Amino acid sequence: MVEVSASILSMKNENAIQTLYNLETSGIDYFHIDVMDGKFVTADTTSKMLEYCEYLNSISNLPLDVHLMVEDAKNYINSFLIFEPNIITVHLEAAKNKEELLEWINYIKENNVRVGISIKPNTKIDEIIEYLPLIHLVLIMTVEPGKGGQELIPSTIQKIKELNEYIKKNNLEVDIEVDGGINIQNVKKLTQAGANIVAVGSCITNSNNFKETVTKLKE
Repeated sequence: MVEVSASILSMKNENAIQTLYNLETSGIDYFHIDVMDGKFVTADTTSKMLEYCEYLNSISNLPLDVHLMVEDAKNYINSFLIFEPNIITVHLEAAKNKEELLEWINYIKENNVRVGISIKPNTKIDEIIEYLPLIHLVLIMTVEPGKGGQELIPSTIQKIKELNEYIKKNNLEVDIEVDGGINIQNVKKLTQAGANIVAVGSCITNSNNFKETVTKLKE
């Protein structure tokens, strides 16, 4: 069964704690923390996500799935390590070079946190192949990173298939997470392609019944 990582990017601030509690009890598997710096992507969500992580630290036992859409990843890794996340994912495209990316990967692992690499819709799978034995997860963006509520880009489904085939063929233990424009109508295509974790935001938070929506996403 697919796991659901609930993105809180589009969550409304005024009912934040109640919404987080409702998500916690809806059957989700992770809280997806979308951290943006205003440089790698236009939006800056850093303060909001730090605030939400503080709430979650006091009210939730669910693992945090931290997705860094930032240029200066090392500083952001340090900022979010204090919340003891299950995984921290960095963007391949944000690293200046291979050495910097490897430094981030090793630093996250040294702090006993699982590590992921994320790629944008136009980045090819070939570009991350060499890193797969070193990481725990690949996050394939199915929209351009930076804002919630976008429509899924259909061509990204082929990338999921390609990555899944490579992982199986080479007996690697790497999760495939997908993020962007995911809803009840298209989730099956993604899981059939090989995704085993889906990051879902507005589809859940805009629904009238979180539990019912999460159940349908997992079916």
